[in-house]
Amino acid sequence: MASATSQKLKLLHILEILKEYSDEDFPVSAAFIIDKLESRGIKAERKAIYDDIDCLVNYGYDIYKVRSPKAGYVLGERDFELPEIYLLEDAVRTAHFITEKKTRDLCNKLDAMLSRSQAERSARGIYINTDGKTKNESIFYNIDTISRAIANHRKITYRYGVRELKGREIVTVFRERKISPYAMTWQDDHYYLIGNYDKYDNLVHLRIDRMKNVEETEEKARHFSEVSKYTDSFNVADYTKSLFDMFVGIRQTVRLKCAKTILEQIVDRFGDEIFVSNVTDTHFEINVECAVSPALCTWLFGYGDDIEVLTPDSLRDMMRERAKKIEKLYK
Repeated sequence: MASATSQKLKLLHILEILKEYSDEDFPVSAAFIIDKLESRGIKAERKAIYDDIDCLVNYGYDIYKVRSPKAGYVLGERDFELPEIYLLEDAVRTAHFITEKKTRDLCNKLDAMLSRSQAERSARGIYINTDGKTKNESIFYNIDTISRAIANHRKITYRYGVRELKGREIVTVFRERKISPYAMTWQDDHYYLIGNYDKYDNLVHLRIDRMKNVEETEEKARHFSEVSKYTDSFNVADYTKSLFDMFVGIRQTVRLKCAKTILEQIVDRFGDEIFVSNVTDTHFEINVECAVSPALCTWLFGYGDDIEVLTPDSLRDMMRERAKKIEKLYK
């Protein structure tokens, strides 16, 4: 009976062998497949392997035969292409909100989608910088709970960690909080929750890696239309593009005079659909929607005299006051 069951599952085993071992640099022969099947307790003949592969091809799997570098079969189309796996692994490795342990687990799962030889090549280049990685192993549970609460339009409770100095020691103090959650976004190498505290009519951003004991409540969340311009759905992309380092500020139209030498940086930050005007041999001007905040001032100061704020006056005043304070430090 066990042998008959194994024969019925033979097609699945062949597909699994092709996924695990075959790629363009390592085509697998019928003899190789027979050997691997026998190690799993399944007897097979060469002609039967050809027929089984034909069945898989007829079903829709991209399996083809090659003659070089040696004769054999290759499973072509996979769920993810090799460059896509590398891209996803790089994103996981550099994400600060994913712990070192979870980074390795996710990279291993992504490698499992490759053939063995591809996974070995990928593993040789793996380097995980642990300096900026969070130590909060519950972040994925937090994300799951927050996602359910957003879908159910419920508030959440949680403990939020804030760093403080106790003498010369940096400690993290956790405080109990409750919030109406609206969306999550990955910005500046961190994962944020966007939401609202009932006693304020604005939006706040919270680092999810600093949250613990996240729980969905039975209390209905405050609708985001009461604290934002959005009515039907919360447009995360539109909201975050005006922010700098996730700092909240009053959204205003800001007019900037920029040196042509930083055109690439300006387009990278604001997109290539910005309206450019008053172009000279050395400068150009743009209007952009920004959340005016200290973080915006910091970003602008990073370009020195290559950017001048033309309007609004409130931002010019902020830049002037910041410049005075900096000058005072170095007198």
